[in-house]
Amino acid sequence: MFWYTVRRIVAGVVLLAAMSMLTFVLFYVAPTDPARLTCGKNCTPAGIEANRRYLGLDQSLVDQYLAFVGGLFHERQFPNDPALRRARPDLVVHCEAPCLGYTPLHNEEVWTYLKPKIPVTVSMVIGAFLMWTISGVLLGVVAALTRGKLLDRMLVSGSLVLYSFPTFFLSMIMFEVVVFRLGWLAVPEYTGVAHFGSYLYNLVLPCVSLAHVFVAGYIRQTRIYMLEVMQEDYLRTARAKGVREQAVIFKHTLRAALTPIVTVAGLDLGAALAGAPITETIFNYQGLGYATVNSVSVFDLPVTFAIVILTSFFVIVANLVVDLLYGVIDPRVRY
Repeated sequence: MFWYTVRRIVAGVVLLAAMSMLTFVLFYVAPTDPARLTCGKNCTPAGIEANRRYLGLDQSLVDQYLAFVGGLFHERQFPNDPALRRARPDLVVHCEAPCLGYTPLHNEEVWTYLKPKIPVTVSMVIGAFLMWTISGVLLGVVAALTRGKLLDRMLVSGSLVLYSFPTFFLSMIMFEVVVFRLGWLAVPEYTGVAHFGSYLYNLVLPCVSLAHVFVAGYIRQTRIYMLEVMQEDYLRTARAKGVREQAVIFKHTLRAALTPIVTVAGLDLGAALAGAPITETIFNYQGLGYATVNSVSVFDLPVTFAIVILTSFFVIVANLVVDLLYGVIDPRVRY
């Protein structure tokens, strides 16, 4: 297990480096001028040129990338041009590590701008992840154990109907019906973990709206894999030896059926992060998704680039954790 873990960590670091290089190239070698995109909608030619020197966009692509990577580990100064820093010391900004860049539109460091928004998105995505995995797997097990019966048909058909609803549509319906018409819940707002009960209460609607599509998929996947594993000979042998039915279902059948489901869990977590902008915008949650919508609408390139890097980092870490769990569930993958 030790060397398997080391291999997966090394692979994750390599993947993260390759992803950062590719993202940097896509953002800063695009047909459009990155100095123009970091200047906002209304910017003069003189302002674009000043932006180019301030952010170091007049340097080679390799130097720009090395400066970005170096800023993750040590302090970086803006303006990037030393001559400009000596001429205008009043403009100097000391960007402490980890420095994800500087956004002229917000007049602050990108990390300072994004740092309070990360817990908002992570809370919502982790809550939705727990909802869809637990409920999806349990309902899938129930559907498999009642194969061909009314309950099985209701769960399968219900999951198909649920899967057909887009995230934004169900979010707006829940907001209108549950909050405004029935008054069962208050308008959700992120309050932080200081008041834990209020914190969980306000996460219910955003998490449900984000998780509903994945619940439908997990019900169907769990049902299919459970039915497949239930035909294996070793389960008949276990029953013949007198093993209790609960142990056969949850210890042997479900464990084998979870292997492919755990494999795609990391990808689904990444998809949830990608779908967060819609949910955060509807429920007015000031997270990374909400910041993404705002940064794209005003062409704030440093913030957009940093959000892509952070999201990719979360997805790679989630897949690393899933790979390690995969090794625990099925020891054969370690070899």
